[in-house]
Amino acid sequence: MPKCIFISAGEASGDTYGAQLISAVRKTGAGHWFYGLGGPKMRATGCEIVTDAREVAVIGLAEVVRHLPRIRGEFHKLLREVDRRPPAAAVLIDFPDFNLRLAKELHARNVPVVYFVSPQLWAWRKGRIGQVKQYVKKMLVIFPFEEQFYREQGVEAEYVGHPLAELPQPAPMVSEKPIVALLPGSRQQEVVRHLPEMVGAAALLGSDYRYILPVAATLDRKWMEFQLEAATRGTGVEVEMADDACVALASARASIVASGTATVEAALAGNPFVVVYRVSSLTWTFGRRLVDLPHFAMVNLIAGRRVVPELIQADFTAAKVAEEMRKLLTDTPERSQMLEGLAEVRARLHPAAGTETAADRAAKALLAVAP
Repeated sequence: MPKCIFISAGEASGDTYGAQLISAVRKTGAGHWFYGLGGPKMRATGCEIVTDAREVAVIGLAEVVRHLPRIRGEFHKLLREVDRRPPAAAVLIDFPDFNLRLAKELHARNVPVVYFVSPQLWAWRKGRIGQVKQYVKKMLVIFPFEEQFYREQGVEAEYVGHPLAELPQPAPMVSEKPIVALLPGSRQQEVVRHLPEMVGAAALLGSDYRYILPVAATLDRKWMEFQLEAATRGTGVEVEMADDACVALASARASIVASGTATVEAALAGNPFVVVYRVSSLTWTFGRRLVDLPHFAMVNLIAGRRVVPELIQADFTAAKVAEEMRKLLTDTPERSQMLEGLAEVRARLHPAAGTETAADRAAKALLAVAP
């Protein structure tokens, strides 16, 4: 008998994964329907979006405090819908600050929680593992090492594969000039902090390249147009906005990518890139103490070594980005070495043999909880 499933995805990547999962459940013929927090891709599958992801997509300690009243309002709005239409199960996708609080409330309402795409608890704030053990019925993880991590912590976990690793790569766009893709992130604060330096790097690289800026589904296009106009004013740099990050990455000679899911997309596209990131000084001061990892970029963590350069916080300047990009835009030893490293990462993310996708396996695990 069809049942309703609550789903929560607060970021562009989560919207993609959520849409894939919903489509995989639909393929089974179970007839279950979904409602909750998400974006346009989930909405396109027929999911009822109670709260748009753009309303809660905030990063950093200082930023969260400033937007806390609105975020709390959306949080309780979602819970009111859960009380009105009790779901057979809930799927929470990454976005831990919001979703782990939801997990507690859902558990209190006797709603079994399946967590798809793990928060990076193995990297920082490991104390949260207690919340996962108490409130989450099963973790569905997308990196092989995560399954062992959770099992060692006494949490039921299943490695389902990375959803992006199974998607076909799009055909590259035709261009007279070599393309440089600029991916500043999927949230407004990321764009504000990253785009000006990316454009500054483009100005230093010059007009021999065509610059493409994919716009994440969680961002308003008119707002992005305003940000791009402000960032390029007086620089002489022309940047084209585009809709599809995968196409941009498949077409680019090299890219500048904000740390996050886009770095995995770039690796899967075999596109050499520089990883950048910047948060507020307050967030950096307090957050850095909680991170116990040799690298920031997921690609470097998967490889277990530095495959791509990381320009984080004060190191993220237009001059340093341009310096690293010059090594990748021509046939240099650095470019060849990076291409080999990215191939190694792709091999580690390659799905297991068989016809099932990561979303199919996740759907099967979800339906085992809510048949």
